[in-house]
Amino acid sequence: MAGNFMATPPVFSGENFEIWSVKMKSYLEASGLWEAVTSEIQSLSENPTVAEIRNYNEEARTRSKAKTCIHSEVSDVVFTRIINCETAKEAWDTLREAFHGNERTRQMQILTLRREFEMLRMKDNETIKEYFDRLLIVVNKICLLREDLPDSRVVEKVLVSLPERFEAKISSLEDSRNLKEISLTELMNSLQNQEQRRMLREETKIEGAFQAKEKIPSGSKSKKKNWKNKKNDEAGKGEKETYPPCQHCKKKSHPHWRCWWRPEVVCRSCNQKGHVEKVCKRKQQGAQIAQESEDEKEEHLFVATCFVKNVTSKAWLIDSGCTHHMTYDRDMFVKLDETHHSKVRIGNGDCIDVKGIGDIGIETESSTRIISDVLYVPEIDQHLLSVGQLLEKDYTVIFKDKMCEVLDKSGTKLLTVKMKGKSFLANMQTDVAYTSAANTGQL
Repeated sequence: MAGNFMATPPVFSGENFEIWSVKMKSYLEASGLWEAVTSEIQSLSENPTVAEIRNYNEEARTRSKAKTCIHSEVSDVVFTRIINCETAKEAWDTLREAFHGNERTRQMQILTLRREFEMLRMKDNETIKEYFDRLLIVVNKICLLREDLPDSRVVEKVLVSLPERFEAKISSLEDSRNLKEISLTELMNSLQNQEQRRMLREETKIEGAFQAKEKIPSGSKSKKKNWKNKKNDEAGKGEKETYPPCQHCKKKSHPHWRCWWRPEVVCRSCNQKGHVEKVCKRKQQGAQIAQESEDEKEEHLFVATCFVKNVTSKAWLIDSGCTHHMTYDRDMFVKLDETHHSKVRIGNGDCIDVKGIGDIGIETESSTRIISDVLYVPEIDQHLLSVGQLLEKDYTVIFKDKMCEVLDKSGTKLLTVKMKGKSFLANMQTDVAYTSAANTGQL
């Protein structure tokens, strides 16, 4: 061992004993100490020879080295469990019994992992790599418990748990290959290639979020034509009939007894005398106030084509056209007020429902990020980060050199997003700046 560098296994702190035991066993085998862990030392005979005494002393030193290695690779809390163990074998068996359990415990763990394995399904918004990573974590835990799980069983599990979009590829494999002979790696590579080709063929792209299409009222053209026909009909009949000046409004287009401003007439809208309902100013003002109130309740979302794509995105689209942060994913909310209801007006003029407002939590590599005052809009399929709402909370948003930067009040950079396809899609797991300011506060 002298002169040879060999990395030591990580310190065992009480978790993942199966993984640590494999690494520790490999380390002890490479050091020539594993035999001292698996067997007890043989006592000397009554009249030992010099060679027997020398071998006994050498074996005792080897066992002491093995025990020292085990002591040095456990934490202080775990060390208290083996502090009274006299030999390396006793210390190893004590750790195995405490953290690995007996045969009954192992069978219970295997049963739980088997159930988790059978329940696994690939999600619609998940990639092949992400699904295989989740699956292999469970498979490796089962194998660490010395339970046999052949590749052919895992391959079968993958094929029956894929979503419908991979049905054509599965049928092709069934017709051309023996599924029992396909390795797990080969299957993963084949599915990833098909996934990449499908993504390249996608014709639908997310366009800019700054377009608004004016909604033309239906029937406007027909009304225009009807008005022209009416004018022509009146022209054919002759000039419009005239009357003496009305004593109430001074106009000549009607007799005084049909005037809208007769003093004795009572308005059916405001119950006041002097005008009819059709020209009531209070009714018109009330209708205008009601329309303004309704407009205030509607959050405007000027996005023309981001709803065309039928595949949801985990990224957040930084949008200067929408007035609030919005999301379609109810599971992201850590706090949600479902009594809040309003409308969202999209680019084509239609309105969709807002089902609540609250705070959402996003897991980053450094902490959980909170975005407050987010509208819950189930009918959209893109998370939206409102530039206007960021500015209202005294954040600074800079668009420059095909980059978008979000800074807090002190000028600390919180978010940096690169332009992709004329859009700024922020991945909160990778684009958040890992500073103390970024880990506190809310967007």
